[in-house]
Amino acid sequence: MRDAGNAGLPVRPELIDVLDLAPDPDGDPDRFLGYTPPSPLPRVFGGQVLGQALTAATRTVDGSRPVHSLHGYFLRPGDPHRPISFAVERMRDGRSFSARRTHALQGGKPILSMISSFQTSAAGLDHQEPMPDVPDPESLPTMTELLAGSDDPRAEFWRRQRPVDFRPTDGEAHLQALPQDGPPQAVWMRATEPLPDDPAIHAAALAYISDFGLLQPVLRRHGLTLGGPGLKVASLDHAMWWHRPARVDEWLLYVLRSPSASGARGLGLGEIFTRDGVLACTVAQEGMIRRAREEEP
Repeated sequence: MRDAGNAGLPVRPELIDVLDLAPDPDGDPDRFLGYTPPSPLPRVFGGQVLGQALTAATRTVDGSRPVHSLHGYFLRPGDPHRPISFAVERMRDGRSFSARRTHALQGGKPILSMISSFQTSAAGLDHQEPMPDVPDPESLPTMTELLAGSDDPRAEFWRRQRPVDFRPTDGEAHLQALPQDGPPQAVWMRATEPLPDDPAIHAAALAYISDFGLLQPVLRRHGLTLGGPGLKVASLDHAMWWHRPARVDEWLLYVLRSPSASGARGLGLGEIFTRDGVLACTVAQEGMIRRAREEEP
């Protein structure tokens, strides 16, 4: 589904297409090329770069070692009209763990630098936090429905039929500039199209969707919202830990909160649960957050 169309809105990009990578034209087995679907956004969505970078790293690791963590830094905004090259460095292959460094490059400069770690399956201690009690996804409106007829700058983004269906458990409150009280934010999410059974694809898809809304709890603590006047928000880094398998084409609950903001930076934390309450991933991201009066001279 790589046809962007001519007039009107482009076709919906399937998640499997977004995460797919082309081989390096020069035949380098550790380099790949990524595809950016049409978007109304002025820069490449960070989750796309994370998912593609993880796909690149995974292709250089033995299939018996799934990813268990990644740590990345967003260094420059990506240009959605230029190709992205992914260069993988094979840092280590030990008896149980493999480590890879991946740079996402445009014009020879890195827009993302990421280290990911992979591990053979192993038995050990096992516990998890419980999933909060929230409404079922079928009872909730989609983001597209919530933004129907809205002049909110995010509305056009959702009208482009993103490859993931999001359903916030608190409805319209999810979009409002109101201080958050009570339980953390939570959003149901799943891919709009079925995905192959390959666990590596679902891991990369989790990286993709993990970047949606992760800094929003920071803003809500201060009565702000994304796209607000005079507000500049940019992701700085991103970390993920995979605990247990999960399918992204089945409903997942993303529970979001923010423990701290200081120094023009805010920290967002997220937990991703399967519908039956299994904690699949933990996510953390710090972002730069500045209001107009806080701009550097």
